[in-house]
Amino acid sequence: MNRREMIAAAGATFGSALLTACDSTGPARAAGALTFAQHKNETLERALFSHRSRDRVAPGVGVAGDKFPSYFISDRVPIWDAAMRGAWRLEVGGMVSRPMAFSLDDLMRLERQTQRVNHYCVEGWTAVADFTGVPVSALAAACGVDPASRFVDFESFDDGYHESWDIESAMHPQTIIVYGKDGSPLSAAYGAPARVHSPVKYGYKNTKYLTRVMFLPAANGGYWSDRGYEWYGGL
Repeated sequence: MNRREMIAAAGATFGSALLTACDSTGPARAAGALTFAQHKNETLERALFSHRSRDRVAPGVGVAGDKFPSYFISDRVPIWDAAMRGAWRLEVGGMVSRPMAFSLDDLMRLERQTQRVNHYCVEGWTAVADFTGVPVSALAAACGVDPASRFVDFESFDDGYHESWDIESAMHPQTIIVYGKDGSPLSAAYGAPARVHSPVKYGYKNTKYLTRVMFLPAANGGYWSDRGYEWYGGL
């Protein structure tokens, strides 16, 4: 059974259980049960999370290259227009002692990490790529993140797309701000100038076309999370 089939089966089972308790007032009565289930699910995922775990690509598996699917929510591929918006910068702020704005060159001068990892889509497919970038933990250290920060929001110029993460997943060693893919600069189709990527989260949590990283005291939802997808989105 693949991930899509498993999710569908679990959803059907849980949905049937909820429907047995519904009356003429409709599914809004299920809101409490759904919220309870979401909190329990997140608690379990957080308990299973480990900084010692690493995603490893199976031996002999190569990168997907241009067969790696690309997604965005705008009507066309988002491209940063420097003439209209000025030079691109990645702002890092929120609960930090030193808010900063990084150019692409600035990011490339920080700690560099290249990793061959899996990209897991909630729809059921997986693709492999070599991603190069700077660990989010290195950005946090450079900006002096407040130890009380518990969440990180990744904001985008792709029609306002954003997703917030738990701080533990954001600080995982394989969570990086990517500016290179498969040995070349990141292209517009895959989120240029920079995107976040980590194999510890499903693809929809990995915001592309980054403009801002905000360290926060509380979760800030997200584009797909606000549309019914699971907020935690962990693997």
